[in-house]
Amino acid sequence: MRISLFAVGRLKAGPEKDLASRYLDRFAKAGPAIGLELVRVTEVPESKASNAETRKRDEAAALEKALPDGAMLVLLDERGKSLDSEAFADTLVRFRDSGKRDLMVAVGGADGLDPALYARADMVLNLGSMTWPHQLVRILIAEQLYRAVTILSGHPYHRI
Repeated sequence: MRISLFAVGRLKAGPEKDLASRYLDRFAKAGPAIGLELVRVTEVPESKASNAETRKRDEAAALEKALPDGAMLVLLDERGKSLDSEAFADTLVRFRDSGKRDLMVAVGGADGLDPALYARADMVLNLGSMTWPHQLVRILIAEQLYRAVTILSGHPYHRI
């Protein structure tokens, strides 16, 4: 399964970008052995619209444009389902084995996600009930993708 990461906002050079890149590189190297391939990270600028609803619509349009045809979509949202790392790994396997070729994980903008995306999503996932800066969310999901691969391949990185 080809996995893409979509994010509203760009990570500037610095420790956050370095750490996210480190985990995505690890995922890209380890994932193909178990059928998970990182194909791209798409960053789009935050909408400059004057109100939140229009900004969310603009950002959703950018996501829809980047979404491969027939792809599964996972939205990251604080109101989503909470999974531990092993359940997340199992979910990736289930998605991989569903016969779909592509999966996109989406990090919305500061205003959140457009309501129309929730109807389209295959899963809405939270990374904890606290609110996280988008830069840290990028690191967290990159690390969890890598951790999922290590769990699935029996690598000792994941310890309880």
